[in-house]
Amino acid sequence: MSKLHTNAATSDPKAIETVRDLIQDIETAMLTTVSDTGLVSRPMKTQHIEFDGDLWFLTKKDTSKYDEILKDPRVNLAYAGKSYVSISGTAEFVEDDARKKVLWNKMYEKILGTPYDDPNLVLIRVTTDTAEYWESGSAVKMITHLLKKAVGKGSEPKSEPGLNETVDLESAPKTPTD
Repeated sequence: MSKLHTNAATSDPKAIETVRDLIQDIETAMLTTVSDTGLVSRPMKTQHIEFDGDLWFLTKKDTSKYDEILKDPRVNLAYAGKSYVSISGTAEFVEDDARKKVLWNKMYEKILGTPYDDPNLVLIRVTTDTAEYWESGSAVKMITHLLKKAVGKGSEPKSEPGLNETVDLESAPKTPTD
């Protein structure tokens, strides 16, 4: 499987805003963690708060993802919708009852089978490092680009502007959250 051409990383605020816009309407991300046997992915509901380089999720402590993140906090988040976004970063657990209450809704009570004040419930904060995205505004443009790459027509195909970008989120200024 070939990978799209990756442009040089940038910390341009407009690019960060683009990533925010691309993921804001995607309800579920696939969170990938490192287990003892390899990579493991599972769906997680993104908490829609202002994206400043950190992403938030809720989980229980008695899960394999909790143990996996304790052993190796490197994670990847994949979003798929009208566009595709892959975000790498570092996960940490945050005990913040006030934030849990703000982020909580009745759907979580059904999904997680517990109330927001359960001591087994914990927040996951992913401090993002980089995001790579593929805008799929033009399916024809995307398919043409992938076909050129797959058949190796000529030299490395030039990346279409706006089609694929890599964003350095680590050096972007962050808004204080605490």
